Amino acid sequence: MNLSGKRVLVVGLARSGMAAIRVLKKLGAVITLSESKKKEEIKELDFLNENGVEIVGQDAEVFERDFDLVVKNPGVPFRSPAMQRLAERNIPVITEIELAYQVAKPQHYIAVTGTNGKTTTTTLVYEILRRAFPGKAHLCGNIGIPLCEIVMENGLMEEGGHYIALEISNFQLVNIDTFRPEVAVIINLTPDHIDFMGGLDAYYKSKTEVYRNMADGDVFLLNADDPVVKEYTDRYPVKCVKHSFSIENENTDSVVRDGYIEIGGEKVLPTDSIRLVGKHNLQNVIIAVSAAKAIGISNDIICDAVSSFTGVEHRIEFVRELNGIKYYNDSKGTNTDATIIALKSFPKGVILLVGGFEKGLSMDEMKKHLGCVKKVIGFGACGPRLVRELVGEDGIVVTTLDEAVAEANKVAESGDIVLLSPTTSSFDQYSCFEERGDHFKRIVNAL
Repeated sequence: MNLSGKRVLVVGLARSGMAAIRVLKKLGAVITLSESKKKEEIKELDFLNENGVEIVGQDAEVFERDFDLVVKNPGVPFRSPAMQRLAERNIPVITEIELAYQVAKPQHYIAVTGTNGKTTTTTLVYEILRRAFPGKAHLCGNIGIPLCEIVMENGLMEEGGHYIALEISNFQLVNIDTFRPEVAVIINLTPDHIDFMGGLDAYYKSKTEVYRNMADGDVFLLNADDPVVKEYTDRYPVKCVKHSFSIENENTDSVVRDGYIEIGGEKVLPTDSIRLVGKHNLQNVIIAVSAAKAIGISNDIICDAVSSFTGVEHRIEFVRELNGIKYYNDSKGTNTDATIIALKSFPKGVILLVGGFEKGLSMDEMKKHLGCVKKVIGFGACGPRLVRELVGEDGIVVTTLDEAVAEANKVAESGDIVLLSPTTSSFDQYSCFEERGDHFKRIVNAL
């Protein structure tokens, strides 16, 4: 990609926008930043000014100007009038993932997408990679570290052959062009991001973009336990090698049998070495192990990484026990399927804290999984609706997370579980799920 002297518009700043700007600056592009914040509110303003970045707003006339390329922040809706106008004018729009992929030397990409389990799976893949390829393994993507940042900090425009565990969201997949991973997986597909995508079919279809450019020699890991994944991989066929996995049956390439994870008939990992709880985490492990075997990593390295891995923050994370009551932070439970998975981890006595940004997700399926729930407490913008649809007048409705924890402590008894698993995103009261989870832990640790 020759960007010297090319006019490039970066839409939306944040960390990924800044990483893209640094790459573009190195390549000699003429950069314009379209940002909703006022200039004086941009903390990187001095850097942008020093490097000749033009800063404009997001008025319609900005998108009538002539640009050779647009790099869009993943959080900017691709269906927005501005993005539609750029498409009408045949101006290419990509995300920083695509930019990084095009400007870097060839690397080994292991791409993980799906509705739930992405971060745990990607992190475990990275833990295996860093043991197998010291100094040449990286963790990035939707996990919070832009790929452009990894490319810049590790000289990947000059050096190839690194191994990159890449968590990739549908927001990032919508605007890829040439991105081609060596190994990829759609972990699962359940309703989410309907507000952003405009419909469930569009959301599911966007996930299939992860394997669109894969070809001979690449490996797509197919979840044989997920009928929606099967439906969409049939509808949009996979053109590379398919390696199936299952934790439910033994008619797949990767299976759980006789106390081992087997890959292609080879016993690779004893299941009693897995420190994560729940069937969903067994699935995450079998994916990571399958990916590692697909690129030739030894069983000893895989076993060492898996047996040392205790999980990821904000994902059914144990916080503390007080007076016999255990508190768990599952702030990453940003859709109903994630919360259902969390509920399946506990047999009884759960006081469930739900609420946050209104995404319009139905509670019908979640209502079937409340057998372990003692009380539902709703907070935030959609808390009242969630309580009403889940348990009606039997629930408790408050405004803030502080109040929700206080109410939970009033009804909790020794042996109970207080579980924050909101079912939705955090943007009504927090900037991200991490901020919400950190706040919950501070509240709990102050009890």
